[in-house]
Amino acid sequence: MLGSTSCQQRNRSGFLRLALRLRDEGRLFRRGDPEMEDLFKGSIDRFCEIGVRLSGGQRVLDVGSGQGLLLSFLTELGHECHALDVKDQSRVYPDIYGKGIVFQVCNVEADAIPYPDESFDAVVCCQVLEHFTHSHLPAVREMKRVLRPGGVLEIDVPNVASFRNRVRLLRGKHITYDYAYHYLHATPILYKGMSYYPLRHNREFTKGDLELLLRLSEFAQYDVSFLKSRRYREGIQRIRSVGTAIKDLIPSFRKSLIAFAYK
Repeated sequence: MLGSTSCQQRNRSGFLRLALRLRDEGRLFRRGDPEMEDLFKGSIDRFCEIGVRLSGGQRVLDVGSGQGLLLSFLTELGHECHALDVKDQSRVYPDIYGKGIVFQVCNVEADAIPYPDESFDAVVCCQVLEHFTHSHLPAVREMKRVLRPGGVLEIDVPNVASFRNRVRLLRGKHITYDYAYHYLHATPILYKGMSYYPLRHNREFTKGDLELLLRLSEFAQYDVSFLKSRRYREGIQRIRSVGTAIKDLIPSFRKSLIAFAYK
């Protein structure tokens, strides 16, 4: 972990400049793909923060790797990257996972992580735990198990107390996904005699929730904070960032929480 906030800020800015160059060169994903272009703009600031905090590590596991954009970036930074997901993302995103990323299908809610103890310098779990149907504790303890002593676990999740959620409730709306589609008519994934609903947010988090989860997982040290909503915008779209910055002045109004926990 870097020694000062100002140093982290400088390094994050440098990582962002590098990420933009890699994007423009087509080394992070195939340019012109609407899904990946939007994901890059919405996530790259967070991924640069993760990149800074993982600078001291080499071998990284992404639990719930999805499209693989973070791993594509970490691979370009020189990390050896491994990935787990409930579906075979390597078939859906072959350009990214074909960069030497080791991928395995794994339902971490039900199965042990398929690596020996102390296998990784870092584990990341980005916007995943809110999709769990059952307890988060066994999976997070598994993430800790595969970390080497002194290794870092990064978790980021939606903040249930965000400005967006508060406004929706004041307007008489629910904070979760479409009720009919995701709840009334949802078809579960059946696995090992249990039902799973991974396509919806089953539980968003307060800061206290995430701190409790890490404390019960018995990490030696952890830090949980509200993550600024810095979507990358270009051209005239930058004007929209002003409203986001104003909302972010109150930390508890921010959209997401991010935690770094050390074994």
